[in-house]
Amino acid sequence: MKKYSALSLVRNALGHNRHWQPAWRKPAPKQEYDVVVVGGGGHGLATAYYLAKEHGIRNVAVLEKGWVGGGNTGRNTTIVRSNYLWTEASLLYEKSMQLWEGLSQELNYNVMFSQRGVYNLGHNLQDMRDIERRVSANRLNGIDAEVVGPAEISKAIPLLDTSASARYPVLGASLQRRAGVARHDAVAWGFARAADALGVDIIEQCEVTGIRRNGGRVVGVETTRGNVVANKVAVVVAGHASVLAEMAGMRLPIESHPLQAFVSEPLKPALDTVVMSGAVHGYISQSDKGELVIGAGIDAYNGYGQRGSFQTIEHTMEAIVALFPSFSRVRMLRQWGGIVDVCPDACPIISKTPVDGLYFNCGWGTGGFKATPGSGWAFAHTIARDQPHELNAPFSLQRFVSGALIDEHGAAAVAH
Repeated sequence: MKKYSALSLVRNALGHNRHWQPAWRKPAPKQEYDVVVVGGGGHGLATAYYLAKEHGIRNVAVLEKGWVGGGNTGRNTTIVRSNYLWTEASLLYEKSMQLWEGLSQELNYNVMFSQRGVYNLGHNLQDMRDIERRVSANRLNGIDAEVVGPAEISKAIPLLDTSASARYPVLGASLQRRAGVARHDAVAWGFARAADALGVDIIEQCEVTGIRRNGGRVVGVETTRGNVVANKVAVVVAGHASVLAEMAGMRLPIESHPLQAFVSEPLKPALDTVVMSGAVHGYISQSDKGELVIGAGIDAYNGYGQRGSFQTIEHTMEAIVALFPSFSRVRMLRQWGGIVDVCPDACPIISKTPVDGLYFNCGWGTGGFKATPGSGWAFAHTIARDQPHELNAPFSLQRFVSGALIDEHGAAAVAH
């Protein structure tokens, strides 16, 4: 066994990576691109990657006002599932699930996708009727789903209070075994590196301050690093879609809300699945570092703050302790907030716009992370062909005129 001196260990710790190649380049923006993607989060990076990989469009720039993955991609609780109620939503999320299952191999980057299963608890008869309905709908669409009873839940999740005296009795749950969690940072970094390798320019610290139009057509963007000409502009900016839309003279049917999440001090392995409850209004999983990752619903008010209100923190803790009384002794480590854009039907917009060459991917509410690869795949198709794929055709802006909404408020569960 080779021995190292203390000086050697320090020297290697401080300088061993100085000759590593950067994961992606740091180019200056060119004067002109075929496509400009506004937003360097998971969805924007996935869009650029699939534009290059699936459609051969490589003269693409991703413009990010901060750093890659510094927005909602790095401010979520990483849950991945596809068991939505309506066919339009479930098929889109199932496409994403299928991509998740091979994503680490495709990107040659470990996104730490852990298919540990997701339980959606039912606490009353109406909950169970809704669960039965959703499971049946999932199965009709070829999506794995099952109904499980209290005995199986108690065996799988020993710390969950399934006793008859529980404040919220557990009557059953839906279970999607293929669902789970992934590492949010790794997803952004993996897509960034893969897109860069295909020739995409990823330009950080480059805020878009205006969208340039010539009549009814987009011709480029204005940025803090100069103007950029583009035939097509694709906006993927979770939390700020309405701000960018206003730059193009449009108004979107969305509201922006803070969404909070929390992690506890690290614990030994105690929870090897994801537990969600719409009635109690909380959800929880355990990270690879041992932290309990906890979330709930959005703050009721509109805003762009990334802190949220204390009453939401208090309510979330009450909900989790009601489900897991033993966690009452666990100390919280940190709290943070993201900004979510919510559409009236709790479904996204992946669409062309009335402005030729301008496309929007937004309004994912609290379910955006799980859709990352599928969203990018479908949006890239829409941009490249100037027509939606059949998977995202129902999510056009036109549905707010026609009334063909897709009401996923129930299946969206708590905030996921």
